[in-house]
Amino acid sequence: MKPFIYRKEGRIGRLTLNRPDKYNAFDLEMVLAFEAFLAERRYDEETTAIIIDGGESRGFCAGLDTAAYAPEIFKMSPVKAYDAQARMSRLFLAMRRIPQPIITCVHGAAAGIGFSLAMASDIRILCENARFSAAYINIGLGGADMASSYFLPRLIGAGRAYEYLLTGNWMDATTALSLGFASRVVPKESMIDTAMELATIMGEKNPMGIRMTKEAINANLDCAGLEAALQMEDRNQMMIAFTYKMK
Repeated sequence: MKPFIYRKEGRIGRLTLNRPDKYNAFDLEMVLAFEAFLAERRYDEETTAIIIDGGESRGFCAGLDTAAYAPEIFKMSPVKAYDAQARMSRLFLAMRRIPQPIITCVHGAAAGIGFSLAMASDIRILCENARFSAAYINIGLGGADMASSYFLPRLIGAGRAYEYLLTGNWMDATTALSLGFASRVVPKESMIDTAMELATIMGEKNPMGIRMTKEAINANLDCAGLEAALQMEDRNQMMIAFTYKMK
């Protein structure tokens, strides 16, 4: 069974996690497949948006398949184990680097890596039973892993982010919406339609404008201040305007 199912609907790509018997938990095959998928999207001009969903699993993603992955890690030298950790964590950097906006549809539990998949996405559509946990702290690791200490404070504010990262407590869909983590909370049967509607609207925009908007938001999350943010926005607007003027 393939770890993901990918299909195109027009210029919209839909990636479905496909380990339902394991709650879509990531093993090494899944890490490598997702890495390859994101590398292909980096220069894919025919795809305007990506939708990620959990398919038929009872939950979106249970995180890392520790039963399969951990024994392999502990067979490695410290250097190779560190490389394996870095390879997993860079998946979330790759999600931000691809030009397509990513809309993730979450049902049920999204823990550990599953939480990070949602955090690294650009838009989050939840169903009523969606819930999130930075489960790393619950299995004896640090609560800050897989980009969670970067994304979560920026998405919901440092005060609540500290709480979730230090306790591993669950954040439900209602709380996620009130904290600004979720874009929409809809019935499960409406999630994909809602995501498709948003992706279709994006696909009707100037492709360069969509790409550079995503780049600007990502860059300005870390910018040195208002002037740096304005410089990024000014550059983008003039580049886009003159690109289309010359057509």
